[in-house]
Amino acid sequence: MAESARQKRITGRVMHEFKHGELKSGPGGKGGPVKSRKQAIAIALEEAGDSKYESEKRNKRNLRRTQNKEAEGETGQQEREGKSRVGASGKRESTRSMGGKDARKPTARGEKAARSRAHAADGHTREELYAQAQSQHIKGRSKMTKRQLENALGIH
Repeated sequence: MAESARQKRITGRVMHEFKHGELKSGPGGKGGPVKSRKQAIAIALEEAGDSKYESEKRNKRNLRRTQNKEAEGETGQQEREGKSRVGASGKRESTRSMGGKDARKPTARGEKAARSRAHAADGHTREELYAQAQSQHIKGRSKMTKRQLENALGIH
């Protein structure tokens, strides 16, 4: 069964949709509402990326797809509860309380903290450190954070 808290939440949401007749089968829900509890459980495990009939790679893909669906407010439950809305770009957006796309935007306080960390007392920005790492041919530099670059360059 579902292992992580996120997978448990997804499974619970799908079973909730089944209970309220919102869970649809087939591509785009064109197969009609799901009537079998066993089928609902199978759909829940597949959406949570925990199906024993799928490969590890396929399970990861299914979990990612479900997360995107929830972030964009495209689940049956969100549709019914009015928690999905169409934004200026024409795509669905989620509210902050749902933990969707909008929730990832940094707050004013977070932006200020990030700026102060970027220009700390040492005076080096990540870009400057990256340029030094590039000149010294340090491998893996593109994925390093500012702190990791400082450690790799021996700057403290």
